[in-house]
Amino acid sequence: MSKKIKAVVMAGGFGTRIQPLTHSIPKPMLPVVNLPMMEHTMRRLAEIGIKEFIILLYFKPDVIKNHFGDGSEMGWKIEYVLPDDDYGTAGAVGFAREYLDTTFMIVSGDLVTDFDFKKIVDFHKKRRSKLTITLTSVENPLQFGVVITDENGKIEKFLEKPSWGEVFSDTINTGIYLIEPEILNYIPVGENFDFAKDLFPLLMEEGVDILGYDAVGYWRDVGNPESYREVHDDIFNHRLEFKIPGRRVDYPDGTLYLTGESEIGDDVEIIDTVVIGDGVTIGKHTRLHNVAIGDNVTIGNECKIRNSVLWHDIRIGKKVVLDNSVICNDNKIADGVVAKAGLILAEGCEVGKLAHFEQDVTVWPDKKIEPAAIVNNNIVWGSRYRNAIFENGSIVGKSNIEISCEMACKIGEAFGSQLPAGSRVAVGRDYDKNPRMIKRAFVGGLLAAGIDVVDLRAIPPAVLRYNLSRDPSLLGGVHFRKSLVDPAGVQITIYTEEGLRIDSNSAKSIEKTFFKEDFRRVDYNEIGTIHDSHLYRHDSCISYKDALEKAIDHKIIRTKGFRVAVDLMFGITKDVFPQIMTDLQIDNIMLNAYTDTRKLSNIHNVKIKLKEDISRVVTGLGLDMGVLIYPHGQRLTLITDKGDVLNKVEALNAVLELMNMEAEHRQTKMKVFLPTWAPDLMDVSYSNLQIKRGKYSNFKASTLKRFDLIATIDGNYAFTEFSLYRDAMYASIKIMELLTRHEVSLSEVAKEMTHFYFHICRIPCPQSMKGKMMRKFLEYAKGKKSSTTDGVKIWENETDWILMIPDQYSEHLNFYIQALDTKRGKKLHDYYRSMIDEWMKTN
Repeated sequence: MSKKIKAVVMAGGFGTRIQPLTHSIPKPMLPVVNLPMMEHTMRRLAEIGIKEFIILLYFKPDVIKNHFGDGSEMGWKIEYVLPDDDYGTAGAVGFAREYLDTTFMIVSGDLVTDFDFKKIVDFHKKRRSKLTITLTSVENPLQFGVVITDENGKIEKFLEKPSWGEVFSDTINTGIYLIEPEILNYIPVGENFDFAKDLFPLLMEEGVDILGYDAVGYWRDVGNPESYREVHDDIFNHRLEFKIPGRRVDYPDGTLYLTGESEIGDDVEIIDTVVIGDGVTIGKHTRLHNVAIGDNVTIGNECKIRNSVLWHDIRIGKKVVLDNSVICNDNKIADGVVAKAGLILAEGCEVGKLAHFEQDVTVWPDKKIEPAAIVNNNIVWGSRYRNAIFENGSIVGKSNIEISCEMACKIGEAFGSQLPAGSRVAVGRDYDKNPRMIKRAFVGGLLAAGIDVVDLRAIPPAVLRYNLSRDPSLLGGVHFRKSLVDPAGVQITIYTEEGLRIDSNSAKSIEKTFFKEDFRRVDYNEIGTIHDSHLYRHDSCISYKDALEKAIDHKIIRTKGFRVAVDLMFGITKDVFPQIMTDLQIDNIMLNAYTDTRKLSNIHNVKIKLKEDISRVVTGLGLDMGVLIYPHGQRLTLITDKGDVLNKVEALNAVLELMNMEAEHRQTKMKVFLPTWAPDLMDVSYSNLQIKRGKYSNFKASTLKRFDLIATIDGNYAFTEFSLYRDAMYASIKIMELLTRHEVSLSEVAKEMTHFYFHICRIPCPQSMKGKMMRKFLEYAKGKKSSTTDGVKIWENETDWILMIPDQYSEHLNFYIQALDTKRGKKLHDYYRSMIDEWMKTN
C-alpha cells in the first residue's frame, strides 16, 4: 500500500435538484459560511496530509478552475480532469487514471461532513484493503445505497435506493471510498460505469474483498434548497464539528466570525452564530441571528435577519425582515421588505419597497418584484411578475420550471389568437424529450384557438423554414429544441410564413395576449386538427433535398474529386444531410451522425474534442475540408485542408473571399449584409462585393432578397439564392462548390488573410445606467468618426474602432473591438473600460 494518498473530488454534477441556486455556479461551489462547499472538505483532507487533488469536472468547469487555480496558494497541488461524456461515477474516475498512481480517496464535492478522515485512512491501511467504503447510519435510507457487512467488516450486500419493503439496513454508502490503484483495472475505458451498480458487484464476483468502515459523525448530501438551508442551521447550532473560518469576536449573546475586513458597529446585535465577509456594512440597530453574510453586502438600519444565508454583492434597505432565507448574488432588496416564512431569492433580482412574501417562496433569477407586492407563489416564468417572454423571436427557459406545459399551452393559444381561425401552422422539434413535451402542450393551445397543425415531428429548423417559405397554405411555424447552453433549457422559436423569425412587434402582440389571457377559444366544433402523418415529414424533407440539389452545381464538386469530413455533432441533421451527400455523390466521411442526448447536454465542452478529431481526420486522410454542423443545423465551423480550425472571424473572411471570387467570375457586384459589429478591416480586399452593415434584427423578406449573402460572425450563413435564413447544410455544400469552381483550397484562402485583433466582451451595467452610458459615449464621440446605427461605434483611426451596444435583455453592455494588432486592441479595451467605471460612479 502506498504511503502517499491523493483525493479525487467529484465535482461534475449539474445540480438540477438544487436549482435555482445553481443557476450560474456548480453545486460544489455553493457557499457554505462563505467558502465553497467543496473547499471545506478539501481543507479537512489537507489537515491529515492529503494535499494532492484531482477534481473531476463537467458542468461549468471554469467556475471551479478559476477559484482554485493550481492550488499553490493553499499549498496544494490540483489537477483537473474534464471527461468528454457522462461515464458514470466509476467511469469518470477511470478517466483520471493517469494521475492515480497511488492510494486515492474519492469524495463528493457536494457534501458536508465532520467524519474523521484519518480514522478512515488508518482502517484502510490496517486492514490492507483494496477498496474501503465509508458507511454511516441514517434515519431514512431510501434515497441512498443500503449496505450490509459481516462481523469482519466485509461487504456482503448492496442495494441502491431501496423501497421501504426492500430496506435491510439503516447503514448506507456515503460515497467516500479509499481505493488502491490496481482497482482501476476493473474499470473499462470510455464506458458508462457506476461504483455501486457496476464496479462493486464485479469486484465481489471476482473475489475481491470490499471492506466497510462505519464512520460516526455528521454527514449530509446537499442535494436541494431545503438541505442547503438545513446544513447552515446545523452549523449555526453546532450540531457538527465545523471549523468556521475567520477572526472570532465574542458578543454578549453570540459569536461573530469575520472572514474579511468589515467594521461592525457596537449597536449591531449579534445573536448565536454570525459570519461576515469582506467589505460588509451593517446599519444601526440591526439584529443578526444565525446568519452568514458574504462579501460586499450592505444592510440598512433596523433590519432583523435570522437563520439566513446571504451571498455576495447584495444591497438591503432599512427595516427589512428576513427569516430562513437564501439571498444569492447581485440582489437588491428595498426598504421595508418582509419575508418571515422563508425566501430563496436567486441572483440578479430586485425587490421593491414594502414587498411582502407571505409564505416560503422561490424567486428565479433576474426578476423584479414591484413595490408593495404581496407574493404567495414561486416566481418563475409565466407569472405576472415578468413583463416579457421573447428574446429575439425566441422563448428560452428551463424545461418544466420556467417553461411549463401550462405556460406552453398559453403561448400556443396566444400565438394562435393572432392568426385567423382555420389557419395552418407547421411545428417541428429535435429529438430531446423536453422539447417534445413542450411541443405537445403548445399544440394543444393552437388547437384551442382553432388552428390546424401540420406536425413535422423531428426535423431540422432549416427544413421546416424552407417548407414555410414554399407552402402558401402555412401561415406560420414553430420549432422546439433543447438549449445548447443550458442542459435543462428548451427554446421555442416562432417563424412567419416566409420562414423568418417573428419581429419584435409580432412578439409584443403575442405577449400582450399572453399576459392579458385574452385568448380566442373557439367552439367545440371549430377546434383545430392535427395532421401528423409521417408522410408530411417525408415530403418536407424530400422537397428540401430536391431544391438543394437543384440549387447547387454538385457536378463540379463531384468531378473535381472534392473530399470532405462532416461532423453532425449528434444533431437533428442526421436524418437529412447524409442522404443529401449520398445523392450528390460527394466523397465524404460523416462523423457523429447519431443522437446522443448526454453529449448534447455538454456540447460546449464536447465540441473542443470534436474539433480536434475532425482536424486529425482531415489531415490524416488528406481531405479537402472539414465541417462541423452544429446540432440544430444552423451554424458551422470550417476546417482547412491543413487541419486548421478557422475561428469565426477567419471563417467569415474566407466565405467573403470566395464570394468575391464568384462575383469576379460572374463579372458583377455581389451584395452582402453583415451586422454592425462585424469586422471591416479586410473590406478593401473585396473589390467585387458591396458590403452593407446594419442592425441584425426585424428583417423583412423584401429587404433580405436584395442581398446575395447574409452572415454573422457566429458561423451563420444565408445564401439567398436558396433561402433567406441561416442554413449550415446548404452553406457547407455551397462553400465546397465555390472552392472547386475557383480551384482554390481553403488553406490558400486562409493564408491570404490579414490577421488582426477582434474581441467581443460583456460589461455588467444596471438597466438604469444604460441610457447614461449611451449619452456618455455620444458625448465622447464628438469630434470623432462615429455611428449610431446600432449602439455607438467610435473610430479611433482608420482601422481601430469600438462598438458599444446595450444588451436588450440583460444588464450588460456588449463591447466589440477591432484593432490592427493585439496591443492596440487591449489598450482600446482598457481605456474604454476605465471610462465606463468612472461614468458608473458619477451622476
